[in-house]
Amino acid sequence: MLSIDLAGLCAAPNPLADHYRAFAVDRPGRLLLTGHSHQAWPDVAREGMLEAFDDAAAGVDEKWARAFAKADAVRAGFAAWLGDPGAQIALGASTHDLVLRFLSALPLRRRPRVVTSDGEFHTLRRQLTRLAEAGLDVVRVPASPAGTLAERLAAAVDERTSAVLVSAVLFESSHVVPGLGELAAACERAGAELLVDVYHALGPVDWTIPAAGVERAWVVGGGYKYLQLGEGNCFLRLPAHAHELRPVVTGWYAEFASLDAEHDPDRVAYGHGAVRFAGSTYDPTSHYRAARVLRFFAAVGLTPEVLHANYRRQVDLLAERFDALGLPPTAIDRDRGLTADQRGGFLALRTPRAGELQHALAQRGVLSDSRGDALRFGPAPYLTDAQLDAAIAALGDAVAAL
Repeated sequence: MLSIDLAGLCAAPNPLADHYRAFAVDRPGRLLLTGHSHQAWPDVAREGMLEAFDDAAAGVDEKWARAFAKADAVRAGFAAWLGDPGAQIALGASTHDLVLRFLSALPLRRRPRVVTSDGEFHTLRRQLTRLAEAGLDVVRVPASPAGTLAERLAAAVDERTSAVLVSAVLFESSHVVPGLGELAAACERAGAELLVDVYHALGPVDWTIPAAGVERAWVVGGGYKYLQLGEGNCFLRLPAHAHELRPVVTGWYAEFASLDAEHDPDRVAYGHGAVRFAGSTYDPTSHYRAARVLRFFAAVGLTPEVLHANYRRQVDLLAERFDALGLPPTAIDRDRGLTADQRGGFLALRTPRAGELQHALAQRGVLSDSRGDALRFGPAPYLTDAQLDAAIAALGDAVAAL
């Protein structure tokens, strides 16, 4: 199989594209700049999904031993990307599912304060807003400027705070949030938990738990975006002290190993390690697909180091090409104060007509997306520099037409 490095990803044609034929990533008139959201899946993903079907057909209820092995492979893959090989990891179909399990373990009656930013993804925004309606004291700190966000979150923590919830990379702006280690220390001193969302960090950013200094934090994320694992592959990394908590929202898998034992009718039991935060019966197809894609990444050399370097190069290229258009800043602009290491894996452009431009780009064969006034361009490792050039040229045409 192909073994690729950064130089290979810069080639034209991109040799990686041959492995993404089903998604037609190099088809003329089809430019997939949705890399920060739904990336193309490598063709081997289909093999994983068919294997799940075959195992179910052959084993029926006995398929679960093989399915659990796939789940373990997915856990190991996430642990490696987090730089925490021994991590205890609970899996879930979505980050919302996992965040609910985390929130349900907090002493909210005794410590009814939760601190977050106003730049979090809708999973947290909506859920915490609804909990605030129900009486939870939710404190939202302005996400901008991202460079001081962690410090300002730490200043909002007091003895009534159960948890701080924040992203490592902000989903609208692509801003990297520094200082999470100091925030973790402030939370520990106050007896509060810290949950870090790394959905936009794994893959494009050189981010690991040890390097960030958040060993005592809870870390949530998934592989739907940059890791190309598809839906249903999210994780919650547990800190060592997680065994002290008793989450309210868990499934019967949380005591799977002791189901045949006698149960106390008045008290719920939990398993050891990440099982403590487990859910219940699920569709294992997602894990088969993810395990196969993770094997593909390893086989072709898509290591964290290669992907970090390539995303930085691609986003820098998009920014340079955008600047060269010379478009009026009142119509569309980017944050020019960001350095390369302060930016995640996509280019965020601010424009009052983001939705219109997204539609206009789609008519020109460029698939992007928008969030509020942010038009987002997300590259991916299977794209060529020429495709990125073409996407920015299409943007220039669309702005001129509007």
